[in-house]
Amino acid sequence: MRAESEPSRRQFLAAAAGAFAAGPRASGAGERGATDAASVRRVELPGLVDLQVNGFAGVDFGDPATTPDDVERAVAAIQKTGVTRFLPTLITSSFETFAACAQTLLKTRNVALAGIHMEGPYISPEDGPRGAHARAHVRAADLDDFKRRQDAAEGKIRLVTLAPESPGAIALVERLVAGGLRVAIGHTAASGAQIQAAVAAGATLSTHLGNGCAGMLPRHPNVIWEQLGEDRLLASFIVDGHHLPPATVRSMVRAKTPARTILVTDAMAAAGMPPGVYTIGGQKVELDTSGKVAVPGASNLAGSALTLSAAIGHAVRFTGLPLDDVVEMASGRPAGYLGIPPAGRVTAEWDPAASELRVLRVSL
Repeated sequence: MRAESEPSRRQFLAAAAGAFAAGPRASGAGERGATDAASVRRVELPGLVDLQVNGFAGVDFGDPATTPDDVERAVAAIQKTGVTRFLPTLITSSFETFAACAQTLLKTRNVALAGIHMEGPYISPEDGPRGAHARAHVRAADLDDFKRRQDAAEGKIRLVTLAPESPGAIALVERLVAGGLRVAIGHTAASGAQIQAAVAAGATLSTHLGNGCAGMLPRHPNVIWEQLGEDRLLASFIVDGHHLPPATVRSMVRAKTPARTILVTDAMAAAGMPPGVYTIGGQKVELDTSGKVAVPGASNLAGSALTLSAAIGHAVRFTGLPLDDVVEMASGRPAGYLGIPPAGRVTAEWDPAASELRVLRVSL
């Protein structure tokens, strides 16, 4: 049991208790009175850092047809949301597709790209845990295959998400960590013993915890509880109101503690765009009017249309935590996880009544 004197837990509980005692927040600008409107304030923030971006502004980083100019256009749009460093994410694909997409990313030479997040192909082949990843390209964890992909990426892969139950995964985790890479657990149906083996081998993050798992799980034990209760794992969460309900976010952050929580977007080409059909890793998905991204005709989500500034607002509203604590989850903490400093500064307006962070200016 963790000591009750742990500062991050005590601060979280105090903040949450204050928020609950105050009652529900106003839900929109139309409900704010003059006093609430006057509470809108300008804030200065460090640049935001996103560990998981599949695409943005109509651009799919996992599509071999994407050009370096397309990537630059997407980067410019991402930076306007306050994100100054991020990991473009390439999901499960053939080696040929991965290599072509990695080379396109490298040709941009934009300092905002802090490396590549390779999500798959060493994940669960099962429906549910696999998510929207192409089953045909899921494969066992293999050091030779990884070396080919890392060579194609000119050594820029910084983070690998894999399933501990994938054959060869634990040995691969050990080799990757020994080589200075970060390893995350995700898209998995692993047992508790397999998760513990991955952590012992050096895995340090749960990728979008609460998602990338079976839709129906045993009450306990299960893949969520095992990771949520493991203090050696940080956890990333997609806080868009679609991937996790508010009460789930509140409970998970409370259990993991803010000090071990990272906000990510898992954004894809639909982010920053109107409702319509887009692609993630070349697969068609649809953004509806509610902001949810899913495979047409299916219930499973496929990335998000979230921005990190919006995720901050949602997380403040869902958890009751102070703005500064939540900003850290989207800036200093992910930067520290990668071993890099946050870059640039963000000038924004914070509207506490609407729980909305509006980015005004980004200094790179």
